[in-house]
Amino acid sequence: METHQIHPELLKHRVRILVVGCGGNGSAVAAGLPYLHQALLAYGHPEGLHVTLLDPDVISPTNCVRQPFSQSEIGLYKSVVLANRLNLFWGLDWEGIPERLDPKRRFDGVDIVIGCVDMRKARAAIAKCAEEWCEVDYWLDLGNNSDSGQFVLGEPLNRRNRRHRLRLHTVSELFPEVIQQEVDDDGQPSCSAVEALDRQEPFVNPTLANHALGLLARLFRYGTISYHGAFIGLGSIGSVQPLRVDPKVWRRLRHKRKVAKPRPRTITSSLPVPAGSGNPTRRSHQDP
Repeated sequence: METHQIHPELLKHRVRILVVGCGGNGSAVAAGLPYLHQALLAYGHPEGLHVTLLDPDVISPTNCVRQPFSQSEIGLYKSVVLANRLNLFWGLDWEGIPERLDPKRRFDGVDIVIGCVDMRKARAAIAKCAEEWCEVDYWLDLGNNSDSGQFVLGEPLNRRNRRHRLRLHTVSELFPEVIQQEVDDDGQPSCSAVEALDRQEPFVNPTLANHALGLLARLFRYGTISYHGAFIGLGSIGSVQPLRVDPKVWRRLRHKRKVAKPRPRTITSSLPVPAGSGNPTRRSHQDP
């Protein structure tokens, strides 16, 4: 079985994490990162994590139904509210930046970027910022539909990550459609509370976030992983399909994506379809 070894420099200094998007998945990831920070310190990591939350959106009434925001916080920036809350509770010095990701800027001073966005344009921006002359170690991407989703940990091709047989392929390499901006649907109206729950099950975000953070925890604790993502469905018990560290699997996925006909955005055992990536008539509402 093939395995991936953690970049050794991440075990020697404070790990700088950038979370892009503070909606359903982003807020769930942010809530779990302090536990990963505490675990790293307990395992003997010298400094743990420093996290920056990036999102330009303000809290709306609908967000208070499915996301961890209160009525009293309506109108405030999501990223700032989450960072302040975590800092007060855990005694941290993490940051919340109410800005949109600029695709013309590199990720300077970032070791791991965690993408929690539901638009192809935003994913394309992350891919562009993490590649070429950037020195990001990993890009962890999360995406979901109403009751299913996936997470993929990859090593973007850049100054730090060169081409080699076991380089972890990113979500945009395995599923190029997730960054095809021309089929993004930007004209969707804001959802009502009922519509938001109809389009997305209440617990899909924390389920996906916990699995993704569990992967990072294993990577830091044991220094090696045999899978770098998974496809998760809430429609049936135990519906988790791992994405193994295996060049044959990567080649098979890319080949199937080229020859497969258009399919509904569902998880299947034979051909995983990335959630929040296809069908321009119905997009994943991560931040209705």
